[in-house]
Amino acid sequence: MTTSHIPIKIIETPRDGMQGVKEFIPTRKKIEFINLLLQCGFDTVEAGSFVSPRAIPQMKDTAEILNNIDVSVTKSKIAVLVVNEEGGERAVAYEKVDQLFFPFSVSPTFIRRNLNTTMEEAEITVDKLQNLCVRSGKELVVYLSMGFGDPYGDEWSMELLHHWVEKLSQKGISIIPLSDIMGDVTPELISKVFTQLTASFPDIEFGLHLHTLAGREQEKIAAAWQTGVRRFDTVINGLGGCPMTGKELVSNLPLTKLIDYCHENNIPIGLDETFVEKAKNYPLLK
Repeated sequence: MTTSHIPIKIIETPRDGMQGVKEFIPTRKKIEFINLLLQCGFDTVEAGSFVSPRAIPQMKDTAEILNNIDVSVTKSKIAVLVVNEEGGERAVAYEKVDQLFFPFSVSPTFIRRNLNTTMEEAEITVDKLQNLCVRSGKELVVYLSMGFGDPYGDEWSMELLHHWVEKLSQKGISIIPLSDIMGDVTPELISKVFTQLTASFPDIEFGLHLHTLAGREQEKIAAAWQTGVRRFDTVINGLGGCPMTGKELVSNLPLTKLIDYCHENNIPIGLDETFVEKAKNYPLLK
């Protein structure tokens, strides 16, 4: 099966899975695990992040990971998360890195909690990162965290989403996943948001980054798929929750739940499930 016939983009995000694990995972194990993921056939693998080791100590070895993963075995793009220009400069220095992920948000409170900055300063960071990416031949992917509502009492509306998607589009950003990292979004709201956004911005590649309690995954995946969303973030075994939300037990979307949905609906996924099984059984935390 060639990738041109695969209608779905699966973004495997081990960085997001590992970042909330309190016990430090040995770098050797991270490298072995990510090398397994690179043989699975994902569209993209998020290999790490260049952030403060004081804030996220689990990711302090990202440079060593990038130096030792074997991209010769994969067609997957390599992504890293960055939160400022300094992290962006470190990331673009690696030939292996194809994409930078930046966690923007429509919530000023979450921007402050997650990035320790203001909306205005975060927007300036987007501009700086986009300039870095253009100069270095990389691609900037900007996430809209709290894309489906705001638990902190900040303003949230479809008009606000439109405002920020339009601004990002004008900056040359063409991939904008929306995140629900609290696990509260309903299928109905997912459908409403993506129906309106995909109609208004047909040239933007929207995606779904979902944290969810067990048992609610399929209906949320279906809601996004039925609106035309074809980009989904996953984590093998559903590991991890965002350590900045206070809801760390709300896990990432498990890869198996997305695979199950695709199999049930005859959607080709383009994954080598032999390597997927090996990655599922890899003793990352043992």
